[in-house]
Amino acid sequence: MGKKIATLITNLFEDVEYTEPVQAYKEAGHEVITIGKPSEKVVTGKKDTKVSIDKSIEDVQPSDFDALLIPGGFSPDQLREDDRFGEFAKAFMEADKPVFAICHGPQVLIDTDLLNGVDMTGYKSIRNDLKNAGATYKDEEVVVSKNIVTSREPKDIPAFNRESLKLLG
Repeated sequence: MGKKIATLITNLFEDVEYTEPVQAYKEAGHEVITIGKPSEKVVTGKKDTKVSIDKSIEDVQPSDFDALLIPGGFSPDQLREDDRFGEFAKAFMEADKPVFAICHGPQVLIDTDLLNGVDMTGYKSIRNDLKNAGATYKDEEVVVSKNIVTSREPKDIPAFNRESLKLLG
């Protein structure tokens, strides 16, 4: 039975950090649901990939999903303007559900206040933000800690997908 994966996304996401994991998850039999800001119908990546938004953040419950994906780019920082995205991610972490965040994706996780003692990686420019949130930053292609999978950048996607799929089972 495939898992249902919530994906938090808005404009200026890093295209391949959405398209490649989603392709891997779907090929493994999982379902991916995109969740955006209220009133968003389609979002556009940094390289013009168009993604339809399935649900608004106001219309979803974390309990409806088995895992969470947060692609990078400028999308995560924009999502943080609305506290509901951080609260949504926090519910996954509190329930020990798998959370996959790549590049700038971990920025959303900073708002959960649950990163104390979590080993993480992310894009180099957010390393101090992660440390200040209590995480132990590791400059590695993929880091798995407490059901959280993080990677640094597009070249890490194969390792990111491998570890994400392991957690999805």
